[in-house]
Amino acid sequence: MSFRGGFILLPMTAADPSVVDSPSTAATQGQGDADCYHCGLPIPPETHHYVRIDGRERRMCCVGCEAVAQSIVDNGLVDYYRHRDAMPETRREAMPVELQELGLFDHPDFQKSFVRPVGEHEHEASLILEGITCAACVWLNERHVSRQDGVSAVEINYATRRARVRWDERRIKLSDILGAIQAIGYRAYPYDAERSEQIAERERRSMLWRVFVAGFGMMQVMMYAFPVYVAGEGDMTWDMEQLLRWASLLLTLPVVLYSAAPFFQRAARDIRLRRLGMDVPVAVGVGSAFLASLWATLTDGPEVYFDSVTMFVFFLLGGRYLEMIARQKAVRGVEELGKVLPSFAERLAGWPAQAAGERVPTSQLAIGDVLRVRPGEVIPADGVVVEGVGEVNEALLTGESLPVAKHVGDALTGGSINISSPLLFRVEHVGDSTRLAAIRRLMERAAMEKPRVATQSDKVAGWFILTLLVLASLTGVAWYFIDSERALWVFVSVLVVACPCALSLATPTALTVGTDAMARMGVLVTRGHAIETLAHASHFVFDKTGTLTHGRMKLDEVLPLGGRTAAELTALAASIEQGSEHPVAAGLREAAAVMALPAVSGLRAETGQGMQGDVAGETLWIGRPQYVAGAAGLTPPTAIETFSQHGGTVVALASAAGWLGLFRLGDTVRAEAGALVQGLAEDGLQLGVLSGDSPRAVAAVADELGIADAHGGMSPQGKQSWIAELQKSPQAVVAMVGDGVNDAPVLAQAHVSVAMGGGTDLARNQADIVLLNENLGSLGRAILLARKTLRIIRQNLWWSFAYNFTSVPLAMLGLVTPWMAGIGMAGSSLLVVLNAMRLQRVPREK
Repeated sequence: MSFRGGFILLPMTAADPSVVDSPSTAATQGQGDADCYHCGLPIPPETHHYVRIDGRERRMCCVGCEAVAQSIVDNGLVDYYRHRDAMPETRREAMPVELQELGLFDHPDFQKSFVRPVGEHEHEASLILEGITCAACVWLNERHVSRQDGVSAVEINYATRRARVRWDERRIKLSDILGAIQAIGYRAYPYDAERSEQIAERERRSMLWRVFVAGFGMMQVMMYAFPVYVAGEGDMTWDMEQLLRWASLLLTLPVVLYSAAPFFQRAARDIRLRRLGMDVPVAVGVGSAFLASLWATLTDGPEVYFDSVTMFVFFLLGGRYLEMIARQKAVRGVEELGKVLPSFAERLAGWPAQAAGERVPTSQLAIGDVLRVRPGEVIPADGVVVEGVGEVNEALLTGESLPVAKHVGDALTGGSINISSPLLFRVEHVGDSTRLAAIRRLMERAAMEKPRVATQSDKVAGWFILTLLVLASLTGVAWYFIDSERALWVFVSVLVVACPCALSLATPTALTVGTDAMARMGVLVTRGHAIETLAHASHFVFDKTGTLTHGRMKLDEVLPLGGRTAAELTALAASIEQGSEHPVAAGLREAAAVMALPAVSGLRAETGQGMQGDVAGETLWIGRPQYVAGAAGLTPPTAIETFSQHGGTVVALASAAGWLGLFRLGDTVRAEAGALVQGLAEDGLQLGVLSGDSPRAVAAVADELGIADAHGGMSPQGKQSWIAELQKSPQAVVAMVGDGVNDAPVLAQAHVSVAMGGGTDLARNQADIVLLNENLGSLGRAILLARKTLRIIRQNLWWSFAYNFTSVPLAMLGLVTPWMAGIGMAGSSLLVVLNAMRLQRVPREK
C-alpha cells in the first residue's frame, strides 16, 4: 500500500521521481546505491547522508530526507518503509499520514539542524523561500508572516532567498508559520547549503525552458507576421492573412500559457491579497494584448499583436534569466562557506598509544577527539595542534593567501587547508560552536538586515506600481479618443516599459555583491547597515592595544616595592591574571610560562581596570595604578612617575598591606597602521585614539602615527561617554575600531564598529564589521569598497529613475512599441545587476 495524505511543506528535493520501485527494490536499497532510500531521487555524488533503518545504513539524498527518515524511525513508523509498494509520487507524499499528524516541523529532533533557541520560549529558524521573484515578494512575505500571532521578527533577503523567522513557541508553532507562507503561494524549507543549490538549479532550469519556448515562439510568429508587414496593397488575400493570424495564435499560446504563466500566477495572487507586485503591470499588459489579438482573430478585427506579445515575453524572461544568473553568482561566495567542511575525518581513537586512524562522519566528531589531517585536506573542526609542523591556507576565512605556519600548541580553524605535512590536532570546537559557523551566522545576520537605503527604495517601488497603473489607464482612455486603433498597444507599452524591478534590484544586489567582496578580502560584515554607515563615517576612533599595536604584550621590566623578588611578583601577577583575556594579562602569563604559579581563588574582574584574587589568604589587586590604589586603599607609589617615563604600559600589584610591585610591558605598532592613518587623514577624516593604557604610552603611539587627538587612562565608561559626546554633532558619523572585552561598550555606542578578528567573542559580537585577518590594511580597502558600493547604489537608483521618467512619457506619447518596451524593461533590470557586479573587483590597499 502507499501512504497518501494532505499537503505539507517538506524539505525534499522538488523534482518528481520518475522511477517506481518494487517492494523488493525499496526494501533492499542501502548504502552505496545511487538513489535516495526515502524519496527515490538520484543522490548527488558529493552528499553523504545516512539513516539506520532495519539495522542497515540507508543513504539519503539531502539533509531534509535524512531528518524525515530519522523522525520516522524515532517515532516507531519503520513499517512505512516495509509496506510501501511505490516511491512517493510527489514531495507532498514523502511521509506517512501518521507522521503528518505528529507535526513533523514541530518535532525537536527535526528542528535541530535549522532552529536555535534565542530565549526561554523564543526560537529562530533559518529558512529558504521558493517563489521569490522581486522585492514585492519579500515585502509580501514579511508583512504576512509578521502579522501571525506569536511571530516577533521576520527578515528576508531578496538576493539569497534566505529568511530568518523568530517566534514564541507558546503562541504559534513552526508548522503554522510554514502554512501561512504556503497560503500566499510560496514554499519554505529548512535551510541547508545543498537545498539552496538544488532550488537555485531548479530555478535556472525552469527559467531556461521558459526562455527557450518564448524565443522559439517569437521566431516562428515573426515568420508569419513579416509577410503581412511587407505586403503591399492587394498583394495578400484576406484568407491568407487570416491563416497567418491563426498560425500566430497557435504559436503564441504556449508562450502565454507556459512561458508567461508565472507572471499571471503571481499577479493573481497579489490581486487576491489586495497588494500590488512587480508582475501586475506585466500581466495586465501581456494579457490585454493577447486577448485583444485573440478577439481580433475571432472577429476579423483590424490588428493583432501576437508578435509583440511573444517578443516582449522573450525579452523580459531573457533579462530575468541573466539577472538570476548574476544574482546567484554574487551570493555563491556566502553559500560556499556552508560546503567547505569535509564530510569525513580521520580520527585516531588510540592516540598517542596507537596511530591507526578510522574514517568517521564529521557530524560525529566530539570535543577531545584527535584527528589527522593530511596535506591537501580541509581541516574539519577547530582545534589545537598536538603533533607535527606544517602550513595551512586560511584564505577562505581571512582573505590572506599566504600560508600560515603551525606548530604544536597553535590553533587550527575548521575550513582552512593543510598544504604541507600531516598534522595531528585535538578537537576543541565542533558544529555550531566553530569559528566557521560563527562567521556564517554573522554573514547571514548581515544579509537579513535591511539598511535604510534599501527600505526607502522598496517603499518608492510600491508607490511606483500604483502610479504606473493609473497612468497607463488614463493613457489608454485618452488614446481611445485620439486614435482608437493605437490605444491598446500604447496602453500595453506604458505598462511594459516602466521598470520597478530595476528600482528594487538597485540596492539589495549591490549590497550582496559588496558584502561578498569584503568577505573575500577578510572583512566580515555582520550588520545590514554597516556598509552604508562605514561609507559615510566622518570620524575614526581607534583603541591602542591590539588594534593600532599587535596586542602581544611583552614584559620589559619589573620593579619590586614590597620585598619580594621580580620572579615571585611575576608568578603572583600571572596567577591572578588567569581569568583575564586582556593582552596585558597574556603578556604576564607568557613571562611566567615556566614558573610554578601559586593557587588563587576568588578571582573577579573589573572591566577595563584590573583583577582581584586571593592568594594564601591574602587579597591582591593588579591593574591600572589608579584602580589598585582605590581598591587597596593606598596612595600612588612615588616610584611610578619615574618608572613610567620609559614608555610602555604600566600595571601595579598590591595588597591591603601595601604596594608589592610595578610591571612595565611593551608592544609594537602594526606595520600597516601608518598607511591607513595617513590615507584617512588625506581624505579629511577626523582621527582619535582612546585607550585605558597610560597617557604617556598612548601619546607615544599617537605621535608615531601622526594622530593629534589621543586620550589615555580611560575607563570603558569614559570611552563610551567620549564617543557619545562626539555624536552630539549632527554631522558626526563615528566609526570605532577596537579589540578586547574593554571595547564592547564603546563598540556598541559608535555608529559603526570594527573589531579585530583575534579579539574576544564579546567584542566581535558587538561589532558591525570584523577584520578576520587582523590587518588594518583590509579596513582601508573596505572603506574604499563601501564608498564604491554606495556610489553604485546611487548610480543604479539614478538610472532607474531617469529611465522610468524618460521612457514612460515617451510610451504615453505613442513613441514606444510593446516589443521596444520589453527590451527596455529587461535591459534596465539587467543593467543594474551588471553594474553591481563590478564590485567583485576588490580595490587595492588604501
